[in-house]
Amino acid sequence: MTRLRIRGGRIIDPANGVDRDGDLCVAEGRIVAIGATPDGFTPKREIDATGCVVCPGLVDLAARLREPGAEHKASIASEARAAAAAGITTVVCPPDTDPPVDTPAVVELIHQRAAAADQARVEVLGALTHGLRGAQLAAMGALAEAGCVGVSNAHQPIRDTEVLRRALEYAATLGLTVFLHAEDPWLAEGRMVHEGAVSARLGLAGIPAVAETVAVARILMLAEASGARVHFCRLSTAAAVDQLGAAQAHGLPVSADVAAHQLHLTEDAIDGFDSLAHVRPPLRTAADREALRSGLAAGVITAVCSDHQPHEADAKLNPFPETEPGISALETLLPLTLALVRDGALTLPRAIDRLTQGPAVALGLARGTLAPGAPADVCVFDPETRYALTESDLLSAGKNSPFIGRELGGSAVVTLVEGRVVFEGRGGI
Repeated sequence: MTRLRIRGGRIIDPANGVDRDGDLCVAEGRIVAIGATPDGFTPKREIDATGCVVCPGLVDLAARLREPGAEHKASIASEARAAAAAGITTVVCPPDTDPPVDTPAVVELIHQRAAAADQARVEVLGALTHGLRGAQLAAMGALAEAGCVGVSNAHQPIRDTEVLRRALEYAATLGLTVFLHAEDPWLAEGRMVHEGAVSARLGLAGIPAVAETVAVARILMLAEASGARVHFCRLSTAAAVDQLGAAQAHGLPVSADVAAHQLHLTEDAIDGFDSLAHVRPPLRTAADREALRSGLAAGVITAVCSDHQPHEADAKLNPFPETEPGISALETLLPLTLALVRDGALTLPRAIDRLTQGPAVALGLARGTLAPGAPADVCVFDPETRYALTESDLLSAGKNSPFIGRELGGSAVVTLVEGRVVFEGRGGI
C-alpha cells in the first residue's frame, strides 16, 4: 500500500483530544504518526492540506443504499461513491431492504457489493424480528456472526410489548446494540407531518410529539429491565431529549442520534406542500430544533447522521400525502453540521466528534480516530468553501433535497479508506 503524508492541515481528532497543525503519516493502510513526520518516513505521495481540516473519516449511522430491492432509486455502488465524495468513510445500512436483512445471505450480498464498489465501507444492521414484521425474533446470533454491527426493526413497529422485551433480552445476551425508532404506531399511523399549526393550516394529518415520547418511555423501561444497550434513531422532540438525558443520568446504557436536517429545518419547511421536506420523523417546531441542538452540544445526543433516503423523481411528484418520505442527504451531512459551528451551536472539534467518534462508539467499532495504529480512514475538508447546492453537485442517484439552491459551506477535498484515496476533489494530490 502507498505510504503518504497529509501535510500542513489542522488536525482534529476528538477521540484523542488533538487539535493542532501538523502532518499525518499513513502506511500499510494505517495511521503511522500524527503531528510530525517520524524519522526515516519517506512518503510516495503527498497531500497538501494547507487551509484544510484533517479529521477521521465520517461515520454515518443511517443511509438507505436501496440495494437489494429498490435499485430504481439507487445502488450500493452509486451511494458508496457519493459517501466517499462527502468525506464519509463508513455508512450503516438499515435492515429494511427487500428482502429484509434477516438472513446471513442478505448480509453477505450487501458486503460483496460494497466490496466491489470499493468506496466507503458499508456496515449492516440486522433485523430485530423476522421479516421486520414484529412477531417472531430474528436469528440475531447468525446475523451477528455474518457481520451485522447491531440489530433494528427500522421504521416497522413492534406493537407487542412482550416481543420487544424478548428481543431486547436476546440482543443483550449477544452483546448487540439495538437501534430503535421511537414512534408509537397508534399515534402515528396514516399521518405524515408534525401535528401543529402548519399541519392544521394545510389540512394534513399530523403526528403529535407525544407519539415519540410515549415510545421513548416504553423503550427506556424495557431497556432497564433487560439490560440491553439501546440506541435511539433520529430523535425529533425536545421532550425526548429530556427523557434521554434523565435516563443517561440514571446510568442506563442508552444513546441517540439526530438527522442533520432536523437541526436546521422546522415544520415551516412543508408550507406550500413541499414534498422535499416530507421526512420521518416529521420536521417539528423551532423549540424542538433548539432542544436537539442543545442536546447535541451537551452530549445527550452523540451523533449526527444523514438519514439518507435517495428517491427517483416520481416519488416526490404526487400530492403530498402520497409522496415518499426522505431526503438524499449524504452530501449535505458535513456542510449542515459545519453550519452549526457558524451558528455558534457547536465548536468545530465537537461537531467533528458527533460525525466521527460519537457514531463509532454507538456501533462499537474502532473507527472515528486518528490514533497511530488505527485504520487510515481520513477526511480532508475545506471549511471555507461556499457554494449554492445544485442537483449536478449530488453524486447520489437521488436528487431529492430541500437544500438544493441553498448556500452551503464546507466540502471534502480528499477521502481515504484504509489508506487508499477513494475521492479527490479540488486541490489535493
